[in-house]
Amino acid sequence: SRAALTAQVRPAQVPLSLAQQRMWFLNRFDTASAVNNVPVAVRLTGALDLAALNSAVHDVIGRHEVLRTVYPEVDGVGYQKILSAGDVSIDLGAERVTDDRIQAELYSFFAQGFDVTVEVPLRAKLFQVADDDFVLSFVMHHISTDGFSMGPLTRDVMTAYYARTNGQAPTWTPLPVQYADYSLWQREVLGSEDDPQSVIAQQIAFWSDALADLPEQLDLPGDRPRPKIASGRGANHSFTIEPQLWSELDELAKGTNATPFMVVHSALAVLLARLSATTDIAIGAPIAGRGEAELDDVIGMFVNTLVLRTEVDPSRSFAELLASAREVDLQAFAHADVPFERIVEALDPVRSQARHPLFQVALTFQNLGQTSLDMPGLSAAAVEFDAALAKFDLQLTLEEAEAGMSATMTYATDLFDASTAAEFADRFVSVLRGVVANPTAAVGDVDVLTAGELDRVLSWSDTGVDRGVDS
Repeated sequence: SRAALTAQVRPAQVPLSLAQQRMWFLNRFDTASAVNNVPVAVRLTGALDLAALNSAVHDVIGRHEVLRTVYPEVDGVGYQKILSAGDVSIDLGAERVTDDRIQAELYSFFAQGFDVTVEVPLRAKLFQVADDDFVLSFVMHHISTDGFSMGPLTRDVMTAYYARTNGQAPTWTPLPVQYADYSLWQREVLGSEDDPQSVIAQQIAFWSDALADLPEQLDLPGDRPRPKIASGRGANHSFTIEPQLWSELDELAKGTNATPFMVVHSALAVLLARLSATTDIAIGAPIAGRGEAELDDVIGMFVNTLVLRTEVDPSRSFAELLASAREVDLQAFAHADVPFERIVEALDPVRSQARHPLFQVALTFQNLGQTSLDMPGLSAAAVEFDAALAKFDLQLTLEEAEAGMSATMTYATDLFDASTAAEFADRFVSVLRGVVANPTAAVGDVDVLTAGELDRVLSWSDTGVDRGVDS
């Protein structure tokens, strides 16, 4: 049983959490890059109280130490330096902009890098489109936040704004811990790598074995050769998995004592194996990393990434592949305390600025819930925007929608055109249909044709034309 997560005695220099260490190192290497920026934008319609909003944002900065933390360097090592709330200045003056310019303005705002050694990891900007039409935008550096943190952030802004419009300071339940407490607790729980019985030593040993001799990169059919240095530029292709197919997938999961994630992981592995003509498939899977209830309302970087390695034998049935992928996933989740960054260091793969280490394709199930703002006198709605960033060659993100699942294929524009990403998405849906319809079929026989290709093949067979084996 691990030690309880409580407020810790603070040393003179609070160390970075293990996940923050690599973020810090990458930032020292390149402060201009926006690839680790986490943006959010909300459209506010109605009578906005600008003074109350400014006060509310400062209230939230006061509540969360991590929003007023800089990460200076001493003897080559970063640490957390927590500033007082009064030392952080964010002035939300409304900047006038026309509606047709808002996406470009957001992109420009979100694309600016941070130097985390001297800059607090939060910026805010308010755009005014009309007298009663505003866009409130925040961008944070990943060293201090993650996707899940957007929930607490927006909730706290909303609570503080409501109080300030009534001329009061917000009265919220104090946070049981701050991010700095988590960093210290994490080191205590994981123990020392020098102790072979420690949690961290045992988990590093597990991952070193599980990922031994992993191929350096997965080569998918692209439109351009991989550049020597990845630009980080990307785009999104959105598609849906219709309710009937998702329902059938859910039934397959229940019938095999698996989860929908495990079925999707297995299906994606099948597609990647077919596209790359290889069998050793590694997929990255971000997890929330918030196992302790004390972290529910805390902003910070808790997310971790697991590497799910699957051997896709074309002669095995999908049901057999799913059973092995289930075991891979369960073992990975059981060894999820050691940060991905530490696993990279332990395995020490050939370093390259051309690709992400250990895996180049990621799979994300979003269950963040809708980040909704309910503010007096205002209606609020999330602003959809394409951040035009890609950390990986491909990232498939699934999120529950009113009808089925909404899916996004984020792709590196260094490698792929929009049409290729759309084709990958079509092929993925084809694989899902195939494995749900016949889970006992051999993986090598699963259909990866797009809907258009399938229609053409069927039309050829209808006309009885022999197209030859190479068609």
